[in-house]
Amino acid sequence: MSVPDARLPRVNAFRDSRPASAAPLAGRPTATPSPPPGDLAPGVRRGRLTELRGPGVRPRSLDARALAALAANPGCRRRALLDGAGIDKGALAQALGSPAAYGQSQFAIVRGNAFESRVKADGGTELLRLLHERLAPGTPPPAPEEVATPDLSAAGPEGRAARTALALREATAAGGWALLDHPMLVVEVAGSPAYVEPDAVVVHPDGSWTVVEIKSFPMIDGSADAAKVGAAARQAAVYVLALEPVAGHAGAHTGRPVRVRDRVLLVCPKDFSNLPTAAAVDVRKQLATTRRQLARLTRVEEIAAALPDGTTFDLRLADDGKTPTRRPEELAEAVEAVDAAYAPECLAACELAFHCRKRSREDGAVEALGRGVRGELGGLHTIEEVLAAAVPDGPESPEAPEAPDDGPDDPAVVALRRAAALRAEALARPTVPGPRAEEPGCR
Repeated sequence: MSVPDARLPRVNAFRDSRPASAAPLAGRPTATPSPPPGDLAPGVRRGRLTELRGPGVRPRSLDARALAALAANPGCRRRALLDGAGIDKGALAQALGSPAAYGQSQFAIVRGNAFESRVKADGGTELLRLLHERLAPGTPPPAPEEVATPDLSAAGPEGRAARTALALREATAAGGWALLDHPMLVVEVAGSPAYVEPDAVVVHPDGSWTVVEIKSFPMIDGSADAAKVGAAARQAAVYVLALEPVAGHAGAHTGRPVRVRDRVLLVCPKDFSNLPTAAAVDVRKQLATTRRQLARLTRVEEIAAALPDGTTFDLRLADDGKTPTRRPEELAEAVEAVDAAYAPECLAACELAFHCRKRSREDGAVEALGRGVRGELGGLHTIEEVLAAAVPDGPESPEAPEAPDDGPDDPAVVALRRAAALRAEALARPTVPGPRAEEPGCR
C-alpha cells in the first residue's frame, strides 16, 4: 500500500502452525473452518517450511495488505515462497545489508488505535449509523440492543477462524443485525492457508454481509486521497474474497441466501477532526484482479521442490535473539536461488525490495526501469542490449556492446535508433547563440 496502516494487529495470527492445546473452552460450541483451508501438498510438508525458516523460528503473519501486494506481482516466486513459509522478510533484508528505508510512525499508530476505538464505541452505534447513511439511506438504524456482538475469542488462528465462521452462520440464521469485531478469516495463497483480520464485518437482516475498513487518513470535503483509497480497496477486496466461501457454507447450513456485498464501508476522520465519516467503495474491480492474480501464483510446494538441497533462510540468531550469525554471502546465495520479479513498485510494498533492486541494477536488467519501459522494449532484456540496439548500422567502436539478434525492423529497435538520432541532433546544435550583428545606434 502507498500509505502504512496506522493500526497495530490485535492478534499474532500466523501460518502453518498448530496450537499446543486446541481444546475448546467449556460451554462454547465448536466448529471447523468453513471452508477448510487445506493442508500442503505431499511435495512439501510443514516440516519443509520449518526447515526453510530455521529450527525454532515461528512463522510470520501474512495480513491483507501483504496479500494485496503479493497479488499485484504474481510472477515473483521469491515473495510467494518467503510469504508462504512465513519468513520475516524485514529481518532477512537487514541481514543482507539492504534494510527497508520506511516504517510506521508511532504517532500514527496511536492515533489510528484511538480513532478505531471511537468508531466502535457503545457497541458500534456510530459505525452502524454511518453504514445506514451510506448503504441504506432513509431507513432507521437499529437500536444498540438489537445488534448482536458475538465473542470471537478462541485458541490460535485456526480456532478463531472456526469461531468466526460459526458466529457468521448463527447471526445469519437469526435474521438480525450483528457486528463482528476483528473476525479471523482464512484464504488460500499459493497452496497454503493465510489468516487475515478485517476491522469489522456487519451482518444485515437480509442475510448480506458488509466489510468495514477503518483508516486514519482524512476525508476532506467528502473525498480522500485517491492512492490511499485505492490501497484500502485492494485490502478490503482480500477480505471479501475470504468471506465468499464462508458465505456459501453458511447459506448451505441455514437455507437462506447469503451474499458478501461488493461495496465496502470505508470509515475515516472527517476533515481535520477526529469525528468519523464514511463512504461506500465499490471493490468489484479490485476483487476480480485479486482473485485472478492469486490464482496465478505458483504453489509453494512447486517453488520449494526446485530449490537446491539444504537451502534455508535461517538467520541463525545469537543468544540475544536479534543478531544474525549467518554470513551475508551465504544468505544471499539462498535468496538468489529463488527467482524474483522486481519492479520499482515493490519498494512501497516489500521489505526485500531494496536487495532485489540492487541485484537488478548489477545485472543490468531493464525491469529496474519499470514495467512500462520493460513492456516497450520487447525482446531486449538488459541495458547493454538496449544501448547496442540504439547504435545505427555502420562502424562501431570496439567498446560497444554486441548488438542483439533483433533486426532493424523490430519496433523497439526502430524507436531506440530514432531516439538516439534525435538526441545526437540536439547535442550537435550550439547551446549558446552566436554574437548578433551590430545594430545601428538609437537616434
